[in-house]
Amino acid sequence: MASPNPTPQSVITTNPAIHGGEPILTGTATPVRAIAELWNQGMPAEGIPLHLPHLKLDHVFAALHYYLGHRDEVDKFILANRIPEDLVGKKFDPAIGKYS
Repeated sequence: MASPNPTPQSVITTNPAIHGGEPILTGTATPVRAIAELWNQGMPAEGIPLHLPHLKLDHVFAALHYYLGHRDEVDKFILANRIPEDLVGKKFDPAIGKYS
């Protein structure tokens, strides 16, 4: 019989076709870094499903468990996906190929 509570090993996976193979929550395209970033910004784990309603709290805790065990790896993905300061708040206009 399957365990009713997912373990980090059963919830976290990688797929080279999704986010370049970074760790994601199984069955979603939600990267562990998304949960880690919200948590690092001070959001309690219990509040994360309010912002990402497709996730259950046990999935959030599994992602945080994974993050804390693989912090250097996930922090590299966080840094690589950070929006440069000079682009924060700007919109890209594809018609002219520029930010405004």
